[in-house]
Amino acid sequence: QVQLVESGGGLVQPGGSLRLSCKASGDIYSVYTFTWYRQTTGKQRELVASMPSSGTADYMDSVKGRFTISRDDAQKMVYLQMNSLKPEDTAVYYCWADMLIITPDGRTAREYWGQGTQVTVSS
Repeated sequence: QVQLVESGGGLVQPGGSLRLSCKASGDIYSVYTFTWYRQTTGKQRELVASMPSSGTADYMDSVKGRFTISRDDAQKMVYLQMNSLKPEDTAVYYCWADMLIITPDGRTAREYWGQGTQVTVSS
């Protein structure tokens, strides 16, 4: 069973930092792209940062210079280092990945979501 599991959320004061982690597990051959999304109540899920297996990372404008996405392909993990946090960064953060997974018939590409981790920025 393939799954993504996030960790690292919590409560932090404005200006503080958090590091989110997401681990992919199961019969995975490779991970193409890891992406972090976030969502607040009543709003659509928005892309925060994305990192393909080759190429450069991409960020939403409001987090550029404050957030950094990185990945460890050997561990099949992705991280989101969040610095200079603001109250408007408060949201549930979700990990997403498109992966080549191993099936009884060979390999197939599929997309997966994690369960989400709450980040609250408040004094």
